[in-house]
Amino acid sequence: MKKYMVICAGLCVALAISSCKSKESAYRKAYDKAKAQDAANVTDNSGYDDTPVVTPFVDTPVTDNNNNNNNYDNVSVRSEDVRVVNGSGLKAYSVVVGSFSVRSNADNLVSRLRSQGYDAQLAYNSARDMYRVVASTYADKGSAVQSRNNLRNTYPDAWLLFYGQ
Repeated sequence: MKKYMVICAGLCVALAISSCKSKESAYRKAYDKAKAQDAANVTDNSGYDDTPVVTPFVDTPVTDNNNNNNNYDNVSVRSEDVRVVNGSGLKAYSVVVGSFSVRSNADNLVSRLRSQGYDAQLAYNSARDMYRVVASTYADKGSAVQSRNNLRNTYPDAWLLFYGQ
């Protein structure tokens, strides 16, 4: 009797395992259906060139030929409420070359900029909890734009900050 129980239990386990096997035909049907949908969605791509188009960044200032002054009214400026945590103080327009949530990272960039001869400063924006690394600061917008354009060779994401005190 015990022998029959073991044989029946083994047979039940074998049936349970074999019934869990997936059928190849079910996968084949799904594959064929997907292939048919792909064939229906194919369009004629003759003459299509899928190489990416790369447009170089060129930032040229607008000049006024009458009096040789530059017109920088169309250059975007971001206004933020910041306070200087390391530096001599900000003027109206500043060139920001880095933004960090960790102060030590910002301090490292300030040190590197100072070693390169910049009067770098560190400003803190409490609303965004971000440290802004300012490479240079100017009273007029034109000088700040020219400095930003020069710094973009090294820091392509440099932007202008308006500090209204």
